[in-house]
Amino acid sequence: MKVLLAGAFGHLGQDVLRALVEAGHEVIAADVVIRDLDFSGFTPMKIDMTDPEKLKGTCDGVDVVITTVGLTKASETITAYDIDYGANKNLLDEALRAGVKHYAYISVLKDEKGKDIPMLGAKAKLIEALKASGITWAIFRPTGYFYDTAHIFQPKVEAGKVTLLKTKEPIRCNVIDTRDFADFIVQHMTDENKEYNVGGKEIYTYEEIAKMFFAAAGKEPVIKFAPPFLFDLIIAMSPKWKRGVIKFGKWTMTEDMVADTMYGERSFAAYIKEIYEKGLKF
Repeated sequence: MKVLLAGAFGHLGQDVLRALVEAGHEVIAADVVIRDLDFSGFTPMKIDMTDPEKLKGTCDGVDVVITTVGLTKASETITAYDIDYGANKNLLDEALRAGVKHYAYISVLKDEKGKDIPMLGAKAKLIEALKASGITWAIFRPTGYFYDTAHIFQPKVEAGKVTLLKTKEPIRCNVIDTRDFADFIVQHMTDENKEYNVGGKEIYTYEEIAKMFFAAAGKEPVIKFAPPFLFDLIIAMSPKWKRGVIKFGKWTMTEDMVADTMYGERSFAAYIKEIYEKGLKF
């Protein structure tokens, strides 16, 4: 099949791209920035999904569109509604114009709960538009990724202290390796109007994760707990353009992120040990 993969040169996108190539698909690797990768077998395409005019013709002859596109950090000039909703809606409209049969969208677990959190609300709005469009769709909601979790915990461990939010019950998650998640996406990208909540096969609390990072670093664990309302103070004191990302951060630290589909063979515990064995820095 001919597949257009949007966001192909991001962290998840590269793994989806590799899985598509290995599965023998004809792939257009589309992104706002084109990078050199350590494999070939695809056609790179530079695109700007925020401008519908610049998308014209990009989906011609394509059987499946997969988009991993989403805002991942605070910006003074664009919002999650510009990217997670607006850009992906532009691509959906172009896919419909071109007669694409399948549209696969990567969101996040519990996106429907984020009406006041732009990084969730924009995804939920896109999903509403996707379901109403008439195209055959597949929606993938991951719990979180190995590398994202390492980005959060490793710097704090290196600094000597991890601060978690105090909640009534320990917050749990089963994050998944992007390589495993990519394989799952490629296997199910043409499923007819299906929604998948996907995580890894190991479930840990955030406190357990912190302790694993300290152990892998060879340090005694120092874990503190702060009341969630401190995040509200930080949000109130922050510039408006930063508040959405901070709200999302608070949400992820106070919400169980355990998916019912547990997939993949890669171990998060082994991944943490590998970080320190290889001297990787996040």
